[in-house]
Amino acid sequence: MPFAAPAVSPVMDAYARLTEVFPGLGVTELSPADEDPRGDGWVGAARLAEAGPELDAYLARDDEQVVRDYGRQARPDVIATFGLHRYAWPACLLFTVPWFLVRRVPRFPAEHVSFQRTLGRLAVRVGEFACLPDDPAAHLPGARVVPDEEALRAELREAVAEHLQPLLDGFGPRMRRRGRALWGMATDEIVESLWYIAHLLGEEERAMRELELLLPGTTKPYVGSAAFRELTGPNGESLPTRDRASCCMFYTLRPEDTCATCPRTCESDRIAKLTAAAAN
Repeated sequence: MPFAAPAVSPVMDAYARLTEVFPGLGVTELSPADEDPRGDGWVGAARLAEAGPELDAYLARDDEQVVRDYGRQARPDVIATFGLHRYAWPACLLFTVPWFLVRRVPRFPAEHVSFQRTLGRLAVRVGEFACLPDDPAAHLPGARVVPDEEALRAELREAVAEHLQPLLDGFGPRMRRRGRALWGMATDEIVESLWYIAHLLGEEERAMRELELLLPGTTKPYVGSAAFRELTGPNGESLPTRDRASCCMFYTLRPEDTCATCPRTCESDRIAKLTAAAAN
């Protein structure tokens, strides 16, 4: 269904740039007159957080995809972990991309976000946002001016936590995870989604610096830091990596095929995976 974007948006340019480098994800901004999208695979984030029929249907797609792609059934907690990841990875970009590109942090309660996972689409209602004093958008309705970069980072941490908390509450029991484990996963989603997009933007090094400042390891409810470090490849090349705070559980399907940042991956295997990825 077509949506009419707001006439003036503090984050529209950032989302357009996101889709330009990553066409697999598109963000539509809803005007006050637009209804939330429904049907055709759309689901509201708040409905997922309720952990009712909408979440059941959402996770059933993950269950079907795992059987189709890997020829085996996954445990229910693994399916729930996959399902949260598939939502949280793009949802975190709603906050981090405007912060990274234009130094604006929107607020999106779960009620203001809808998701179409098959098409890779998010629909949002832009309202309040934080910005710095010299931002030209500081005069727009909904703007909240904060004094400096650290205050803006605090706004970002709070905005993501506000959005994710009800979803963690909804998914958590099905994942058999609580508190610290769930927020470790949230930390990883924030870092790894922006890190990936920044690589596509040609700004990977800046993103790593910014993320280290955003998540230094002492900012509750988040668990762990951005945790970037460098390894040395077989020819002396630098291989950026990080240490995840959580496990995505993919090893339960293919124990021999863990990701390069997985806590279960030893250093030699990590170097081999990163070297192979750099060569492609």
